[in-house]
Amino acid sequence: MRTPKPLPEETVSRLPLEMKRAKTKAEFQRLQCVWLRASLGLSSKQVATALGWHPCSVRRVQSHYLKEGEVSPKGAGRGGRRRQNLTLQQEGELLQEFLASSGKGGILEVNRIKAAYENLLERKVPHSTVYRMVARHGWRKIAPRPRHPKADASAQAEFKKTVS
Repeated sequence: MRTPKPLPEETVSRLPLEMKRAKTKAEFQRLQCVWLRASLGLSSKQVATALGWHPCSVRRVQSHYLKEGEVSPKGAGRGGRRRQNLTLQQEGELLQEFLASSGKGGILEVNRIKAAYENLLERKVPHSTVYRMVARHGWRKIAPRPRHPKADASAQAEFKKTVS
């Protein structure tokens, strides 16, 4: 295995300060990963053992630090909508068209929203995608049902005769 690239001289003095400012455990460990190499000269296997990581993860973090500098350990995080069809703003604009009819007490027809959504994307999407979008923007289905699905009209009529 080749010898690793040397880290800049100021790294050893800056990293302890950055480790104190770390806001998350993951950020602290990434800084610690670089600090262990810079100050103690540990190999990636030794650093991995100390942190409970895999040596490949250690090398990846150290490589990112060499390329990007102190911005690298902070990272952008793991969250986000990576598989979104539309941004939240685009979804809001799409639903804005239907807001007027639903705000006046009208019935929100998901099939119409689904058709507009598919027209915008130019492909088919499942109903669940549209229902999740509607829920994401705070809309919900509030509609009293006219009768219970298991209601028996003849049994109700018979009951009324016996009670009176």
